[in-house]
Amino acid sequence: MPYSQPAFQRHFALNIASEEFARRRRQLMKMAGPDAVVLIATAPERMRNADAAWPYRQDSDFHYLSGFPEPDAVLALLPGRQHGEAVLFCRERDPDHERWHGESIGTERAVADFGMDDAFPIDDIDDILPGMIEGRGRVYCHFGREPQFDAQLLGWMRRLRQLRGGGVVPKEFVALGHLLHDLRLYKSRGELKLMRASAAIAAEAHLVAMSLARAGRHEYEVEAELLRVMRSRGAVAAFPPIVAGGANACTMHYVANRAPLRNGDLLLIDAGAELECYASDISRSFPVNGRYSREQRALYEVVHTAQLAAIDEVMPGRSYSAAHDVAVHVITEGLCALGLLKGEPAEAVAEGSYKRFFPAKTSHWLGLDVHDVGDYRVDGESRLLEPGMVLTVEPGIYIAPDDMSVPEAWRGIGIRIEDDVAVTRDGHEVLTDGVPKDPEAIEALLAQR
Repeated sequence: MPYSQPAFQRHFALNIASEEFARRRRQLMKMAGPDAVVLIATAPERMRNADAAWPYRQDSDFHYLSGFPEPDAVLALLPGRQHGEAVLFCRERDPDHERWHGESIGTERAVADFGMDDAFPIDDIDDILPGMIEGRGRVYCHFGREPQFDAQLLGWMRRLRQLRGGGVVPKEFVALGHLLHDLRLYKSRGELKLMRASAAIAAEAHLVAMSLARAGRHEYEVEAELLRVMRSRGAVAAFPPIVAGGANACTMHYVANRAPLRNGDLLLIDAGAELECYASDISRSFPVNGRYSREQRALYEVVHTAQLAAIDEVMPGRSYSAAHDVAVHVITEGLCALGLLKGEPAEAVAEGSYKRFFPAKTSHWLGLDVHDVGDYRVDGESRLLEPGMVLTVEPGIYIAPDDMSVPEAWRGIGIRIEDDVAVTRDGHEVLTDGVPKDPEAIEALLAQR
């Protein structure tokens, strides 16, 4: 019976071919060196409660190197191995297991469909893998991430010492993240294509949610519409959506989503889609009744101006921190002009008093993880942006409902505007421009409900 990929895997194959996964593996092995071995395990299945498991999501690093979607597998990269450098240990086909859980891939298709040089049953890994890594100088792995895999790895080292009276055990264990995560920071054409698709799905979800959000409804009703659109397009939520009405938006990671929507409040939605493991991340803040109040509009325009200025800083050769630095200055100037911060803007920036209203950073890397991997600083300096990097730009203003230092009309207003921005050769591309953010455009859109 031929292996029938789920629809999402068929879609993924059209974007990232097995040759690209193979190229990534070769590049990583070249960086690791000829006497190294790279070992990486899948994410374990995790139980939600009793015998109900959480929906399975592959480990991002494992996915990046293989595209293999199943749990209970280990990838071994063995530079220079005569019988194949990329070896996968995975589950064998089992009719009894498949009757309950659906068709699995198995060792033969791991080679044929996923480009592995060799594949063995995971149940045989203790007998086979130690001999493969005998005599190698270094082991690159994620030691300390999963206790069960750590214990397995130590067991293989003990077994290696027992081979033929004492095998040659690798002398170094090296953290894999530094090498691998620098590769993941630069997105290929196939990855960018998936991220555009993910962004388009998230944008559609935001637009539908905005059309639904009215006074008297609840935050969870809006959340449900976000999730419905994502699932109907073959995606899942990249993270639990934030649907925060009124003062709830002043809680940065609000996820309760239980409160009723009230006339006169802003609604902050922070939600992204995940398509074939690639994430998007969009935030918009809009009036439930369709019109910004005077105070809401004044703060919104400050955040909007700051976000546009920050996006302009996303280009090759600019530092990663430049977007945040610009956003801080624009927001601080705006807060001073409105009288919410006292003194001169330069003084407020130097003293950090703006952080009372703008406590977060403006950006984070985006990719296989919402807060994606990659160093933000190199040799103590903010990293310079290069083509292929993708980051969010998301300044905000949050005035706590109990902040007695400001007039009552300003209290309990939380605003964030977030887009996903890819660095290109000559500038940038906003992947999430499908959702309006100009206040006039937002009000016009809401007027059509």
